[in-house]
Amino acid sequence: MRTEDFSFSLPEDLIAQQPAERRGESRLMVLDRASGLLSHSSVARLADCLEQGTLMVFNDSRVRKARIYGQALDTGARTEFLLLKRSPSGAWEAVCTKLKRQRRGRRYAFPEGMSAEVLGYGDSEGGERPDTVLLTFSPPITEDYLERFGHVPLPPYIKRADGPEDDERYQTVYSREVGSAACPTAGLHFTDDIFASLDAKGVRRTSVTLHVGLGTFLPVRTENIEGHAMHEEEYSVPEATAAAVTDAKAEGRPVLAVGTTSLRTLESAWSEGEGLRPGAGSTRIFIYPGYRFKAVDRLFTNFHTPQSTLLMLVSAFAGREAILGAYAEAVRERYRFFSYGDAMLIK
Repeated sequence: MRTEDFSFSLPEDLIAQQPAERRGESRLMVLDRASGLLSHSSVARLADCLEQGTLMVFNDSRVRKARIYGQALDTGARTEFLLLKRSPSGAWEAVCTKLKRQRRGRRYAFPEGMSAEVLGYGDSEGGERPDTVLLTFSPPITEDYLERFGHVPLPPYIKRADGPEDDERYQTVYSREVGSAACPTAGLHFTDDIFASLDAKGVRRTSVTLHVGLGTFLPVRTENIEGHAMHEEEYSVPEATAAAVTDAKAEGRPVLAVGTTSLRTLESAWSEGEGLRPGAGSTRIFIYPGYRFKAVDRLFTNFHTPQSTLLMLVSAFAGREAILGAYAEAVRERYRFFSYGDAMLIK
């Protein structure tokens, strides 16, 4: 399959630059896979769209203020770094501006006397080109430092600087485990009131953790999608979640993944004959049309960028033609797209 087969036309003014005025007030498109029918609702009325006994699985990863700015000591150039994950040695893998100009030994100055040295390139896509650099910080960088001097890692299609309101609105209300370099944004819609309505309907809830990194948001650069290599992301599945998902599947109750990261975790941790495996793991799973889903029956998600692995995933779940048709309808109805945009339920 060709990457260009997952393109669609999107007016720039439909890319949400701000969250909804109040959390939970976004629109909801509902796609019924069996009939192909589309309907329109709101996230606040999600419970009306779900069957009693549905098990919803959320990703409770919390976004760190992972974007920091350093000044190169040799050239004085200001460089933006997005910290992805810390290695056991203490070095950080990061993406940065001017990536091809980085070289081993280059040093950067950061606020409050913090410095960093480039150790070399990190992971690479298909072993062909570097996507990240490795940095070592002196003194070692801490979460407290990032809270004070880091910036909320808003995606590049949001054409503004992060502000104080993003500290709250670019986090889910249930986030717990710090470690993501981007928000699992399907969860941004949920509020205590929505949870109360789901509880009243008899919908059950549980969670996994997948720390969002390059595996989720790196663009596809290959002509054919089969040539794209996913980056590794770490996840964990609690014992209670593994039991809840395994029981739901055995009892014929739908498992609804909230967001593509929850879905990728569930599909990665599922074992035929055993059910969902608890514990920590890592995944490079790349889901595109032709994939056979094993753990997930429903998907709640946002609208995704053209030619992205996330659009390919939802196309695998509902069918490429159905998804592109739904996206065309969303454009006609002026839905808001991407991280701060509206939502979609695929049943």
